[in-house]
Amino acid sequence: MPEITYDDFGKIDIRAGKVVKAEPFPKARKPAYKLWIDFGPLGVKKSSAQITKLYQPDELKGKRVLGVVNFPPRQIADFMSEVLILGVVSDRDEVALIQADREVPLGGRVL
Repeated sequence: MPEITYDDFGKIDIRAGKVVKAEPFPKARKPAYKLWIDFGPLGVKKSSAQITKLYQPDELKGKRVLGVVNFPPRQIADFMSEVLILGVVSDRDEVALIQADREVPLGGRVL
């Protein structure tokens, strides 16, 4: 990966959110869920997330997540994904969600 400046990083708008709804996304090419995430003052935004190996839809509701909110929306099958939820991929190709280790305000920005 190329080295970037702090100004480059500052262009990425990463915010804290809370999953308010999650459901299977059978039309996605790779296994995924449809997520609706509350970002506080930014409102509820949708995301398609390939996190099916470690999470079930019913356990995602209420989970705090971090997401990039300033990418352009992306059409995935019949669903418009508005944010990119952040996770770490393991050596077994499982995605673990990244989250704050304390209660933070919805919509709070990562610095």
